[in-house]
Amino acid sequence: MIRIRKTELHSDIAIPPGEYLLEVLNEKSMSQAELANRMGRPPQAINEIVKGEKSITSETALQLEQVLGVPAHIWTGLESEYQLVKAIQQESIQVQQEVTLLREIPYKEMAQLGWVKKIRDLKTRVRELRNFFGVASLNNVFKIRTYNPTFRCSTIDKASPYALASWLHKGAIKAGRIQAIPFNKTKLISVLPQIRSLSFESPEEFTSKIQKILSDCGVAFVLLPHLTKTYANGATFWLSQDKSVLMMTIRGSYADIFWFSFFHELGHILLHDKRLTFVDNDNKIEDKSKQEQEANKFAGEQLIPASNLNDFISKGDFSISSIKAFAKNICIPHWIIIGRLQHEGYLKFNQLNNLKVKYKWSNS
Repeated sequence: MIRIRKTELHSDIAIPPGEYLLEVLNEKSMSQAELANRMGRPPQAINEIVKGEKSITSETALQLEQVLGVPAHIWTGLESEYQLVKAIQQESIQVQQEVTLLREIPYKEMAQLGWVKKIRDLKTRVRELRNFFGVASLNNVFKIRTYNPTFRCSTIDKASPYALASWLHKGAIKAGRIQAIPFNKTKLISVLPQIRSLSFESPEEFTSKIQKILSDCGVAFVLLPHLTKTYANGATFWLSQDKSVLMMTIRGSYADIFWFSFFHELGHILLHDKRLTFVDNDNKIEDKSKQEQEANKFAGEQLIPASNLNDFISKGDFSISSIKAFAKNICIPHWIIIGRLQHEGYLKFNQLNNLKVKYKWSNS
């Protein structure tokens, strides 16, 4: 039996208010048919309320108050509690069904990074992730445009869409906290040489500088740890028409990959549709899609202008001294040239690796 204390309802299971109605009728020695007549309702309607097949509306609650003397708010409260408990039970079933999706999400890593709470219970994890994404169901994550990116399927076929969505969402959260002026394409183009010059500095030196330069152009720069199954180096998307986001992962250590990826993402921001999200990995040079090739070309041109690179390659001298002299001539670190020559096939991928710079990233 449901215990009624003033207007508070206490129930652990979904008990239809019709059960209480039946008790009241028994106490008053009144049949369902008589109640129906007194209320001016069909007997079938009263029977459906008793069975829990029909809801008690506000109008019905008022009629029950007039006929039975039980306040209308009691009937509406019972109905509300009944419907809420049923919804909670259904939600619990849905949560259990979503537990299988946890295999696609690196929850422990996210918890270690402080993105979500440290929780062992799987169903509670599902609810925590729903809160993290701001969705009523994890199945709704990819109905959000930002988290349904233009994945390059041929090159990120091992990536987990949910892991990528988690990474992107955390980036969106951080980007939302970064103050930035409305996007200014002309200004962004004008600061590209300034950003390029920062390649001579360490991450500790250039990170805050890049964030300041880009925020003054309407771009929020976010540097995040990578998550298992993302395989991403960087990503771009738009929080609004006036604010773009450029994300970089700290998965890789080779500095040349970082800078190519960074300018590749800038290429997406400057060249491509604001409605799209781009996620890029190590294989971006092999990707044949038009947009990726355009971003590759942009990155290559910004770091090593094609005319200069072609002149250097035509000489056929890829010695250390020649590479360093060329790097000094175009004002770029020599390890960026080594990385480019490796990708172009003029050097083997392990050739001159001892001269390439590796970054050490903080997980903060």
